[in-house]
Amino acid sequence: MSDARPNIIFIITDQQRFDTINALGYPHMDTPNLDRLVNEGVTFNQCHITAPSCAPSRASLFTGQYPHTTGILKNADEWTRSWVENLSDSGYHSVNIGKMHTWPMTTPCGFKERYVVENKDRYLEGRYFFDEWDKALAARGLVKQQRELYRQRDDYDKVIGSFTWDLDPDMQSDNFVGNMAQWWTRTYPNTQPLFLEIGFPGPHPPYDPTPDALEGYVEKDLPLDPLTDDDLEGQPKAYQGMRVHNNKVDHDSVILPLEPTGEQRLNQRRHYCANVTMIDQKVGEIMEQLEAQGYLENSIIIFTSDHGDCLTDHGHSQKWTMYEQVTRVPLIVWAADGRFGKGRQVDEMVSLFDVGPTILEMAGCEVPNHFSARSLLPALEEKSDWEGRDYVFAEHPRDGNFTTADYQVMVRSKRWKLVEIYGSDDVEGGREAMLFDLENDPMELTNLWSGAGYSEIREKLRDQLLSWRVESGREASKTFAQRR
Repeated sequence: MSDARPNIIFIITDQQRFDTINALGYPHMDTPNLDRLVNEGVTFNQCHITAPSCAPSRASLFTGQYPHTTGILKNADEWTRSWVENLSDSGYHSVNIGKMHTWPMTTPCGFKERYVVENKDRYLEGRYFFDEWDKALAARGLVKQQRELYRQRDDYDKVIGSFTWDLDPDMQSDNFVGNMAQWWTRTYPNTQPLFLEIGFPGPHPPYDPTPDALEGYVEKDLPLDPLTDDDLEGQPKAYQGMRVHNNKVDHDSVILPLEPTGEQRLNQRRHYCANVTMIDQKVGEIMEQLEAQGYLENSIIIFTSDHGDCLTDHGHSQKWTMYEQVTRVPLIVWAADGRFGKGRQVDEMVSLFDVGPTILEMAGCEVPNHFSARSLLPALEEKSDWEGRDYVFAEHPRDGNFTTADYQVMVRSKRWKLVEIYGSDDVEGGREAMLFDLENDPMELTNLWSGAGYSEIREKLRDQLLSWRVESGREASKTFAQRR
């Protein structure tokens, strides 16, 4: 008897901001295939991550728990289990093509097949690990564009991680992953139901579109948030210290100028946006290949990213902060039969790891009772009793990038955002905080933490942080109770 459950195609980019899809109100973007997903599917406009860096965000997403309960708080923390095991055990053929960021990199993590492609520029973590992309480059006799070579450029400290991919175009990492996904669906015998996770390495830096992709953006005047002295000087010492660190250390081939010019910022933004457009093209090709191989008719496609990128907004590089440019990501759910409605947008807040129980329920699998994540299927099915989250949370410890404090944590409501920082090196007592009124200050330029008249909202949000830690710990404890 055939299994009629839907194929689930889960596409995850790396470091893609929410404001990168034309159909969501950003006309400077060229994203016709993602626009199709938006116009024919359901978009969650307020999806927020649980950690502002790759591995902890992804581990949280694939376990249904927060970083402090998974124990995976930073890159290279051991991560070997996920709810993909539940899918595979239930009869899904589970395949990963591209980035997952597990550690060790090749751990099965529940997949029946893995074709691993990791970060474009691996310098410390897995520096000498040869993934599928490395092997393909070596087979062609190509030397991968990487930090050691970029450092030889005269303009290395000026381009903020932006370079064109000048080797064979199909060897650019996102083209490679997109093509490999098409190769798999074209050559492997049709196996349904299928869970296919496609992890694009971009638009994570180095920001490296092919020259033809960049050409479409070189004349575009892209929007840039202003950099103000009040914003920079009013940030916590821990964030100011991180800016200095990222000026001195070239993480992912990015050197952050402390006073970037408008042209430098625009050049970086153009490379980043062009990389998103390259991914968009591959998404369209993958959909065509799925249709050609008979998968698409009974498929659900979910598109999202693990976190965003400041791109010099607020004077910061990449992630590791709790600004909206980092914490808010796109989340689109598309079904071939339009079962969830077309062109619908949901404005209630959700958390990225809510995707996990959503996929399990789509697959007819039971959601483990230790999950802190909540299924979005009732929202997709427009159930009248569904409500979004009143608060979303994110956290991150000291690591090789966030080097100036021990721990930061965020709680965000629809209107307010509180970020608390503990163990800040340059502050007596080590504690710092930011409070933003997102309704009146959506660009997060005015820190109200010390302002008169905000004590009540400060205490309310701090109470929510305490309740969150207690409740998420209680939920996680069910895991250990089940193993006894």
